[in-house]
Amino acid sequence: MGSAKTAKRSHISVIVITIVLCVLLNVLPAFLAWFFDLPLYLDTAGTIVCAGIAGVLPGITVAVATNVLCGFFNGSSMYYVFINVMIAMCAAWIGKYGKKKRKAALAFMLVLPVLFGGIVGTLFQWALLGRLQFADAAQMSSYLTEAAGMGKISAAMIVNLGINLLDKGLTVLAAIFIIRLIPAAKKELLSVYGWKQKPLSDEELKLLTKKSDDGSYSLKKRMSIMLVTAVVSLTLVMGWISITLYLENVRRDYAASAQGAADFAAEMVDASRIDEYLRLGKGVPGYLKTEEVLRGIRKNSQGVKYLYVIKLKEDGCYYVFDLEADDTTAYQPGDRADFEKAFEPYLPKLFAGEEIEPIESDDISGWVLTAYSPIKDANGVTVAYAGADVSMQYLTGYVRDFLLRVLFIFSGFFVLILGYGLWVSGYYLIYPINSMVALTNSFMQGGDDQEVLEENVKKMNALEIRTNDEVEKLYHAICTMAGDTAEKMKEIRHYAEATSQMQNGLIITMADMVENRDSDTGAHVQKTSAYVRIILEGLRDHGYYTEKLTDKYISDVEMSAPLHDVGKINIPDAVLNKPGKLTDEEYAIMKTHTTAGKKIIERAINTINGENYLKEARNMAAYHHERWDGKGYPEGLKGEVIPLSARVMAVADVFDALASPRVYKPAFSLEKSLEIITEGAGGQFDPRCVEVFLDSLDEVKKILRKFHGA
Repeated sequence: MGSAKTAKRSHISVIVITIVLCVLLNVLPAFLAWFFDLPLYLDTAGTIVCAGIAGVLPGITVAVATNVLCGFFNGSSMYYVFINVMIAMCAAWIGKYGKKKRKAALAFMLVLPVLFGGIVGTLFQWALLGRLQFADAAQMSSYLTEAAGMGKISAAMIVNLGINLLDKGLTVLAAIFIIRLIPAAKKELLSVYGWKQKPLSDEELKLLTKKSDDGSYSLKKRMSIMLVTAVVSLTLVMGWISITLYLENVRRDYAASAQGAADFAAEMVDASRIDEYLRLGKGVPGYLKTEEVLRGIRKNSQGVKYLYVIKLKEDGCYYVFDLEADDTTAYQPGDRADFEKAFEPYLPKLFAGEEIEPIESDDISGWVLTAYSPIKDANGVTVAYAGADVSMQYLTGYVRDFLLRVLFIFSGFFVLILGYGLWVSGYYLIYPINSMVALTNSFMQGGDDQEVLEENVKKMNALEIRTNDEVEKLYHAICTMAGDTAEKMKEIRHYAEATSQMQNGLIITMADMVENRDSDTGAHVQKTSAYVRIILEGLRDHGYYTEKLTDKYISDVEMSAPLHDVGKINIPDAVLNKPGKLTDEEYAIMKTHTTAGKKIIERAINTINGENYLKEARNMAAYHHERWDGKGYPEGLKGEVIPLSARVMAVADVFDALASPRVYKPAFSLEKSLEIITEGAGGQFDPRCVEVFLDSLDEVKKILRKFHGA
């Protein structure tokens, strides 16, 4: 455990050092390009190196860190995080899948960064600056627009593509040179740094993805949706909060500025001369001097666009002074204007000479913030109001520009956060869990094969999941359970084999007891069991009764075949071993061996809870003298109503009786025996059983040679 932790710390150190060196490989050339005012970026070589050998997350980390650091000397660098992140993703993809096709990978490694930097970079610069970032590039773009009649954006894109071709060409070549200098062992170490288990090959990853892609929502899909939703929501909320706070601060500052300007103007205007200014205008001595003072107030008040003095009457407001940037549109002394709708709720207070809070409106004067200050005479009576308007219209452009900048900055961090989240969920959850699921399913499908079970246990232990959390605990629990299960299965299989051998021994013993009483049935049970297996396997090979003929069924029938004549234990010796032909009464007694055998085996079944092989033993003991045409005994069953095991035994039993000597007859020849069997197809025997028996003559002859010699 200690060595594993040491190796892990060493691995992390290598990754951190690699990221730091790659960031420096980006920042130092970028600083030199900025310092010498070169129209180049030179900030992606380290990104390509790191992403190409260590993967997408380290590459994105280098890209984001590079733009953040470059932002200290080049403020616009922060807005191009997304472009460098996309280049990192391209480099990681090419580094992973471009090993077999190096020339194509090199071409893509050059083309994709040029396209991202040229096309996307142009759109970013145009959205932020309205021109290209570099002065020389902007001048060249203007020249193309004027001389060649090209569109501004098209000309800018061509120039920027040329710049990026040179810039990215240099950085890609430098990155490739550096990658080749790195030892293969270091590259391998960096390429597998993320795995918290035995690294999976591309084929194994595809297999895991294929197995989990069943149309349902996998953990990977859910994690991706959750991360995207969380990061997008966070970005939107942060952007909205930033804009809201900024607008509130701006409104507060401008409201204070407007109120200050209005208050100052109210102090500078002589209240006793308001009516005279209103009636006689600029010809009144002192009017122009007061107007000049008001101009100075407007000029020195932040954001104030309009400054004016009005007198309120029932039919509207009458201008005493009106200062605008363009005097040709200004109201003249005595001019009347209707009340704007935004001010109607405040008119009672205004007519009462009271002060009011600044008002935000979007009417005749556009989107403005207005502050009023009462002008009072010597008796404290309000005779007019000084008003100051701050234009808020520019905030629309600011908000758009702010949103663009936030979007450009957050886009790179968005991909970084999303990439980190997917990396963590992949290496700490998805890959370990899918690997455990795949091996657990394989373990479960191993069934009765002990070697497969033990091999799967070895594979599971070889995963070496080390997430150091609940997933690792689950892994160790599954490994322990799988190992214990395999051992238990081994023990159970050992006991089952011992039990099976004991059962087989008991069956053979019972069959021998019967056979020893019957002087004519030498090795009958062994031969019939062999013929039964030949017929059953032949039926399966021919595709007959496939649903019935499982490996277990065949094994059960073959194992219990020796008990088919167990009922003969109840037949008297005088009848069982009579050398001549049986009388009708004796034949009736002989036929009772089927029902007696059925009762004997049913008692055994009830004793041992009905094992399958004994059920087939019962079927064979009871019905192996039934006929396909329904003329057999004891019940006169017909066709497929007769149990399959009994139909098979009927062929095996009769053939052995024909081909073997009896006290009442000599052995028939093979040809004669087969002729009789063939004639019985469809009458006495299931024709399919006869067909496959005849098709297996080579196997039949081997049995005959074994027990009867040449």
